[in-house]
Amino acid sequence: MATRQTLIDQLSQRAAAEVGSLHKDAPLRVAMTYPSPYHVGMSSLGFQAIAREVFLHDGAAPERVFLPDDVEAWTRAKLPPVSEETHRPLHAFDVIAFSVAYELELPGLFTLLELAGLPVLREARTAEHPLVIAGGPLTFSNPDPLEPFVDVLVQGEAEDTIHQLLHEVQGATSRDSLLGRLALMPGFRVPGRSAESTRFAVAKAGDERLPARSVIVTPNTELTNMFLIEPERGCSRGCHYCVMRRTTNGGMRTVPPERVLELIPQTARRVGLVGAAVTDHPRIVELLDTIVGAGRQVGVSSLRADRLTLPLVSALKRGGAQVLTVASDGASQRMRDLVDRKHSETQLLNAARLAKEAGLRRLKVYNVVGLPHETDDDVDELVRFTLELAKVLPVALGVAPFAAKRNTPLDGAPFAGIDVIESRLARIRKGLKGRAELRPTSARWAWVEYMLAQSGPEGGLAALMAHRAGGTFAAWKRAFAEVGCQPYEARRTVDGRRRATEWPSVGPKGAAPVMPAAEVAEALQPGVVKDWGALLPGR
Repeated sequence: MATRQTLIDQLSQRAAAEVGSLHKDAPLRVAMTYPSPYHVGMSSLGFQAIAREVFLHDGAAPERVFLPDDVEAWTRAKLPPVSEETHRPLHAFDVIAFSVAYELELPGLFTLLELAGLPVLREARTAEHPLVIAGGPLTFSNPDPLEPFVDVLVQGEAEDTIHQLLHEVQGATSRDSLLGRLALMPGFRVPGRSAESTRFAVAKAGDERLPARSVIVTPNTELTNMFLIEPERGCSRGCHYCVMRRTTNGGMRTVPPERVLELIPQTARRVGLVGAAVTDHPRIVELLDTIVGAGRQVGVSSLRADRLTLPLVSALKRGGAQVLTVASDGASQRMRDLVDRKHSETQLLNAARLAKEAGLRRLKVYNVVGLPHETDDDVDELVRFTLELAKVLPVALGVAPFAAKRNTPLDGAPFAGIDVIESRLARIRKGLKGRAELRPTSARWAWVEYMLAQSGPEGGLAALMAHRAGGTFAAWKRAFAEVGCQPYEARRTVDGRRRATEWPSVGPKGAAPVMPAAEVAEALQPGVVKDWGALLPGR
């Protein structure tokens, strides 16, 4: 059994391997908290970028806190989450700032607060507890499920708004007055206080804040010892399923290569170019050639098949790439046209040929199944085309079930169904006959993600129920049913224009009315109610 000292020593060893630091002493102590383990959190460029801004703010000191790799070991040792920098316990900070990337990180947020001995529900905390805030990519789509647990949501790009928030915290005379002021400011959502007109407003950082880049480089991440930097932010495309599209925060903003290059440390031997559409940068080949020409390895987070050329792919190969990754995001051309994914079979096939010519060993293709109006014929087209790609280069086919997100043209589209998704994955597997590798995402957990992505605050309460019931899929199903959680229905078609037709409901027939939030909150207090169903109408 790991002792408290053993667990702390593991953090010290991890810190010793890092290059770079954010530590300083200041009166306002801010826990930059990531609800996933260290190797995931330290691969997040946004997390590091906001930590940098807190560090630059006069009078504020950021320290990083991550979900333990082995939660059970920390629980047995009765050790609260502590920071990487000073091992300060999470409950001892003035502000706890969560960065949440997507819906299924909610249980990590619950675990960190519980391990810290802090009430998970916002209404159960007092002014004596740390101020709990949350931001991150999830705030671009649907942060509603976070509302029961946080005091403030920082929505959108936070490089500027985090300074506003810290300034208000430093000058506040009381928790109540602080929340009242923030509720009136764009970019912040204060649950129960913000006006409906501002609840969904997301902030846009000034161009002078770009580009985001790594502060700390470490071998203990998904991207070993890689310095991350964004040559562009946002996207110029309009894929109907994507939150980060051309209508989001003004679309794509590019950073001149000269600016990117001057910010890469001399010591950086591996560089990752991060963004929603990196290969759409008009000078991307020039940037890649310069980085590789300096003897560095390079990686790119988002390759678009229609932008690939031999010079670009060859630069990636010289920079250490062995695999070329592209996304098709539609089982057939009909499905790609449906979601405005501007890729054709010709372009995807050309990507495979370029990869082979450049000397890469494998092609990785991301795709989705379960889009509205998809049929077995579309899936068969995916199988046929994947086999065609595999004749050029070995293929790894990643397939994820479609889960509609808020604030997209496909907002409100139904989930295809777990049985339907599993049937289509089986059809793909059978059709490929081992001639291409299939890497599917769980249909069950995609449904959970979908339910949270389409829910309101009651979805977050259901998540806490499921978490406290063991976090199994059965616990999630039961929690959604008991709270009466159903996805919103949007009056939209795939082109985004409002019409009279609705996406068909995916909620269970005869579902119970939604339990009042106050009753759910009471039920979720530890030790108060063991039988959640007893609180539901008609039980």
